[in-house]
Amino acid sequence: MVETWWGGLLLPPVLVAFAVAGAAFDSVLTARAAGAPARPLRSVVGLLAQRRRRTAAADALLWRGGAIALVVAAVLASAATPLGHHVVGDLSVGVVWFNAMEVVAWAAVWLVGWGSNSAFPLVSGYRFVAQGLAYELPHMFALITAALGAGSLRVGDVVAAQRDVWFVVWMPVAFLVYLVSVPAMAFFRPFDQAAGADAGGGVLAELSGVDRLVFIAGRWLLLVSGAAMAVPLFLGGGSGPLLPGWAWSVVKTAAVLALLVWAGRRFPTIRVDRFQEVAWLVLLPATLVQALFVSLVVVAR
Repeated sequence: MVETWWGGLLLPPVLVAFAVAGAAFDSVLTARAAGAPARPLRSVVGLLAQRRRRTAAADALLWRGGAIALVVAAVLASAATPLGHHVVGDLSVGVVWFNAMEVVAWAAVWLVGWGSNSAFPLVSGYRFVAQGLAYELPHMFALITAALGAGSLRVGDVVAAQRDVWFVVWMPVAFLVYLVSVPAMAFFRPFDQAAGADAGGGVLAELSGVDRLVFIAGRWLLLVSGAAMAVPLFLGGGSGPLLPGWAWSVVKTAAVLALLVWAGRRFPTIRVDRFQEVAWLVLLPATLVQALFVSLVVVAR
């Protein structure tokens, strides 16, 4: 894995491009379901021109800072994600770094809910924290399983360990649990109760104008970051015939992102308490068994 100076300049545009493509794809699916034309650009322009609202006694620093922190956390989470043979930071604990930046997103979403000084966003902020308690342990063990298979926490070593066979082949449970946890950490459908209509729009209820646009962008960037990390962890990174490594990383990330957006429309919003039951009684034991299996395989080698 080669660390390049231009990687830091390339990362934000790549993430933004994926986020825009994902949002556009989601807009097209929404419009098709409603039988109306898709106008994602019109929605963006509308938010840019919209006047900001502000609730009484709101903490503007926490409110707006939380939205910015969500964007920053999503970008930093991808700092250890390789694009082919290039990576911004080939950290020795890249897997841990990725997970740590996701926890920053917890704080960012909660700050937006708290800072607005409004009931619905506050309740929804706590909803997201509860959802985090549900998905984080299965998610963490899915990451650990990939690291166990490679014998390293460096993402580049995880990719190198898949030279002969991708981890998705002999770690399917960890891969599926990881795919479930990615939309949960981005509070994306069907795990979008933190932004649910039953709470007036959730943490987004009081956001308007540029503030709302920044927060939505952070949410999409977080989803893209999770989809991109699935490629080096389970799908062989940039390995593949004919195309260069960076191109394969782009193709695989696009495929995972499209799958998450498409699958999110096939299920209704899942209540946080129900998701907690499934996560703790099904997903967590399943990932532990998967991690045990991988450990035994590694020891047998």
